[in-house]
Formats: sequence, structure tokens, C-alpha cells
Amino acid sequence: MRWTLKPKPETHTVEALQKALHVDETTATLLVQRGITTYDEAKRFFRPSLDDLHDPFLMKDMDKAVNRIEQALANNENILVYGDYDVDGTTSVALMASYLKTRTPNVATYIPDRYTEGYGVSIQGIDFAHDNDFTLIVALDCGIKAIDKISYAKQKGIDFIICDHHRPGNDIPDAAAVLDAKQADCNYPYKELCGCGVGFKLIQALASKEGKTITDLLPYLDLVATAIGADIVPIDGENRVLAYHGLEVINTNPRPGIKAIISQVKKEQLTITDVVFIVAPRINAAGRMKHGDYAVSLLTEMDVAEAEKNAAEIETFNLDRRETDKQITEEALQQIETLKEQERFTTVVFNESWHKGVIGIVASRLTETYYRPTLVFTKSGDKLAASARSVSGFDVYNALEACSEHIEQFGGHKYAAGLTLHEANYEAFKQAFEDVVSKTIDTKLLTPEIKVDLKIDLEDITPKFYRILKQFAPFGPSNMTPVFMSDNLTDTGFAKCVGEDKTHLRLTVKQRKSLNQFVCIGFGLGDKLNVVANKTPFQAVYTIDENHWQGQTSLQLKLRDVK
Repeated sequence: MRWTLKPKPETHTVEALQKALHVDETTATLLVQRGITTYDEAKRFFRPSLDDLHDPFLMKDMDKAVNRIEQALANNENILVYGDYDVDGTTSVALMASYLKTRTPNVATYIPDRYTEGYGVSIQGIDFAHDNDFTLIVALDCGIKAIDKISYAKQKGIDFIICDHHRPGNDIPDAAAVLDAKQADCNYPYKELCGCGVGFKLIQALASKEGKTITDLLPYLDLVATAIGADIVPIDGENRVLAYHGLEVINTNPRPGIKAIISQVKKEQLTITDVVFIVAPRINAAGRMKHGDYAVSLLTEMDVAEAEKNAAEIETFNLDRRETDKQITEEALQQIETLKEQERFTTVVFNESWHKGVIGIVASRLTETYYRPTLVFTKSGDKLAASARSVSGFDVYNALEACSEHIEQFGGHKYAAGLTLHEANYEAFKQAFEDVVSKTIDTKLLTPEIKVDLKIDLEDITPKFYRILKQFAPFGPSNMTPVFMSDNLTDTGFAKCVGEDKTHLRLTVKQRKSLNQFVCIGFGLGDKLNVVANKTPFQAVYTIDENHWQGQTSLQLKLRDVK
């Protein structure tokens, strides 16, 4: 494990912010590290306002998208809302369909089948639209590379509006409107919206035309916050505003479907982390194990009893998903050992019987184990489909682009992507991917890294400091939970391994002659007991957390590593 201490900002910048905000040096330093250097920036950070959202009409083609939808509404056209089967896609479809149904009854939804159609816009979906007299398709979280499919739709007399956030290729589809801030000629100020975020900008633009304000759209923000968390997009800029207010909706007045999921796990206040690990996997389980339509039905259902019934059904899918991904992960790890591929720069595994719905999760688990760019393949029709995951600092999308001669289709982001190829090309692709990664990756990236915000003393950790720290939330990429490092720590003499299998570490630490002591818990750090035992001084990296026990609340340190 590598510990990397972030560079300390310029002293004069920290001091100026410290003075402006009347905060301690540690808090000011953490803010400057996050790009916050003035009072006004700090105010926007700690009190995200919906007024800080950008004008949706700054996005390229937004006027075209609004005009085409208003034309459809005026002419009583049938509108099909089309989206991917993952959380971002299904929340996007739920959001857009819910809004459009306040304007017209002529709205239906379509989620492609993961197994028979695959990711993105499909011929089957377009044929469905044509056969059922839909003349406008609003595609969310997909479509930016669907050039041939959108041409096919045009021949059938169907217009497309694309709301996507994936990287465009060299050519842009010939659609009625293409909303994607990552287009080279799009001047929209914020480039990191998720698919549901782009959909929200479209309904924001439509609502403004009928005289509504951003406050009228608050009920949709539980969907947007869920998508932001699940799609692991940066939680800065507009995403921070949307996530902050979306979490408020989730915790106060969520739609019945999300409320039904939360009630199953009996958690009172959800954070973005809870959304990622509690809400998102259950929504995802529908598309993974059955069909994304189940998720859309849950998220658009307004009857509480029906929503609870839908949520219970989806929970069974989630339990199946857990069993399946556990089994496939074990088989994949065995395959790596059997083929003696532990020392490669990449992990590429394949089994035609693996469940396509969980290969992305398995790829993530393999990346955690071997920490290198990873692809998990399975059979999909007459082709192979894969999910790709990367390690911090390495762009797997670019690596796939360099292997494109072996690939039929691919798309995605820097750290996660999907692709299909012909089985005959598998071995050639596997070698090409290994060659590209081995030549381009910085070898230090193959060792897991803990990025440390600041080195502090235990006496810096006070209830007041923690109260301010909590206000840094919502946490996520570009605003991760602050990680601290302290040295000259010693155990008070009670360090022990805990948990059923004794894999976790629990101890109480003090520092030098300070009277401050903190309970520490290190999940998965049971093998480090010898580092902290016998009152030998050690260093630790950790986050600060609250421990609630028997009605008492105290601060504790969640250890990330010790040495």
C-alpha cells in the first residue's frame, strides 16, 4: 500500500481563507486542497444552492431539444423514453417519463434487455417505437455513439433526442438534438453530469418554458442524487448541488419506490455512501438479474403499497445477484491462478457461462484483489461481452481505443467501460490489451494508493473540528472523505483482532504525552496486529468517524493502514 501525502497549499492562501472564515488551519487547508480559496466559494461549498445551477440553455442543442419536445406535445405525438438498464439509465427514464406525463399522457418507457439487446440504442427498440407509432425517442444515458441506429430510426420517421454523458466518438449521430457536455463544441460550463443529470437539465429547460422554477423540480432530485452516487461521477460543481439537495429529498420526502427500499434496510439518515451501497445495488439488481423495467416501475410507482411490493420483488433479485457474483468471482480468481497470470499487467478472464449481469461487479472485485486494469468476458449471443475496470490514474478507455482493431464496439469512461468482440478475436485482443497497458502504465499505479490529505496530531481532533468536517459532505470523487496521517502513535495495551474470523483490528491509541485517546477500528487489518502491539510507536492513516454505542456518541478513527 502506497501512502501519498497531498502537497500542502501555499501558506498565504491558507492564512487568507482562515482569516476570512474564522476557522482553524487544518480546516482551511482541506478547503484550499479542494479548490476553495475565498469566502464566497466556501459559502457555495457548505451551503449549495439551487440558484447556483447553470442555465440549461448553455448546453449545445438544448434549444433544439426543447423545441422538438414542445412540437411533439402540441401535435399529440407519442414519445418513447429510452434508457440504459443500470441505475443511471433507469433513474433517467423514471425522471423524464414522470415529468413528461405531467404534460401529456402519450408517453411510454423502454429499457433494452441486457441479454437479447445489450447496452444502448437497439434496432429492436426502434422497431418497437415504429410498430407502436412513436415519432420521438428521448434516449438517456446512451446514444452518443449510436450513429447507424439513429440513421435507421430516421428512415422509419422517428426523431431522436440524445441525453448522454459518455465520451463521443469522432462522429456525432444525426439526431434532432444531442445533449452531451463532453462534445468538443459544447460550451456548457460543467462537464461531469451523469445521464440523469443531463435529463434533469432538459426538464429544467422545459419547466422554465412553462413558467416553473427550480423549486418545482425538487421531487425529481432523489432520482438525480441516486444516479450521481451510483455512477461514481465527481461530486463537485453542479453535481454537488444536485447531490446535496437530492439527499435532502431522500431523507425527508422520497418517492415511494426509494422509500420502500430504505424501509427494508431500516436506516434513518442516508449519505451518498449509503445510496451507493444500499439503494443503487437494489435498483441495479433488476437489470442485472431480470429486466430494467422492474426498476423503472419501482421508481415511477406512486402507490405506497405497490411500491413496497415491487421493492420486495427487487430484493429477491438482489439476493440472487449477491450469490451469483460471489460464485463467479471465486471462479475468476481460480482461472487466474490456473493460467498462472498473477504477474501480468492486466487481468483478462472469460467463461461463456458467467452471468452477464454481474461481470461489472466481478471486474471491480478482481481489481481490488490484483489491482490492475481488468476485463471480465462472457458469452452474449454470438459474441463476447466484457466489463472493464481500471486502477486509479490509468485511463482504460484510451487503452481500449488502442486495441480497437480487435473490438466490435466499446464505450464508457476513464475507469469503467464495456465492449463486445467476436470470440475469434479474444486471444488477440487479450494480448494486445496486455501489450498496450504494459507499455503505457506507470508501474507504481499497480500498487494501491491511499491519498492522504493532511498530517495532523490527535489533539487536533475535537468535536468542533468533526462538526465542520461533516459539513464537507456529500463525499465522493473530487471531494473524498478527508484522510489523515499521524505518527508516533502507541496502543494503550488492548489491541486485538475482532470479528467472526478475526480479520479486523481494534485498539485504543494515544500520541506522545498527550492525554487524548481514540478508539480505532481497522476493517481487514487484523494481519497488522504485530505492527501496533507491544506499545511500539507506529504511523496510521485514517478517517474520522462517530461511534454510536448504548446511547453514547464518541469520535473514533477508522484505520485505512498502519506501519
